[in-house]
Amino acid sequence: MNKTLSKVLRAVIPLLVAAASVFVIAGYAASPQFHASTISSLDEKTGTVLELTAASAAASAAITLLPGDTATPIADKLAELSSYFLIVISAIYLEKYLTTITGYAAFVILIPAACILLSVNVFARKEMIRRVAWKLTVFGLAVALVIPASVRVSDMIDETYSASIQSTINAAIQTTDQIAVEEGEGEEEAEAAEETGGIRGFITGVKETVTSSGENIKRVLNNFVNALAVMLVTSCLIPILVMLFFIWVTKILIGSDVALVPRRIPAEERREERRD
Repeated sequence: MNKTLSKVLRAVIPLLVAAASVFVIAGYAASPQFHASTISSLDEKTGTVLELTAASAAASAAITLLPGDTATPIADKLAELSSYFLIVISAIYLEKYLTTITGYAAFVILIPAACILLSVNVFARKEMIRRVAWKLTVFGLAVALVIPASVRVSDMIDETYSASIQSTINAAIQTTDQIAVEEGEGEEEAEAAEETGGIRGFITGVKETVTSSGENIKRVLNNFVNALAVMLVTSCLIPILVMLFFIWVTKILIGSDVALVPRRIPAEERREERRD
């Protein structure tokens, strides 16, 4: 009688855990309030990327105002950066949505399924069922933790490079304004030179305008490329590396393969099962 009661308890407890996972834990794990800090961090990254996109577009537009085609390739490169920033924004939004979806999948599907298998295995006593239940549990926890962990690692890198990214935005805005001012001054000087020195004076004024802005334009492009590299690493590469790390740890804990054929139980164990 005691053994029967023990079996019933071992079968009921996993079912209670599954119910708690679905009706209690999942509500917290899938709620935006529970992941408020993670979502706030992702929103800050989104704002930074949008500022970089707007600044690169403004700088590209300002460069096209310069006379001649000397700075046109740089303006085109700055315009092309917008597509890469779009990739970064997409990755950030994907992380933001997966933050709540992975918690729901872990505590509504994976862990309850593992608990049900453990409950069934109390009576079936199959090694394959026990192993699958254990693997589902570990995999469910890994799925629930992978996005918050990747965001935390990205935040650590962002803290190091946040000042440089902000300086890139400020430098781009400053250079854009400077180009606009120099363009206006250059036109006035060119008009004055044309009045005094003819066509040769006009060409000389245009060259001085382009030369004075060239170094600033190159510096802005380099800064944008550096900022883009940091955002690609923190928003795209780091989540992938963290996911690979979780997969590696999961394989170590649960093994890489699930045995499709149950192992043969020795005769002594079969006799003990019959006694139970």
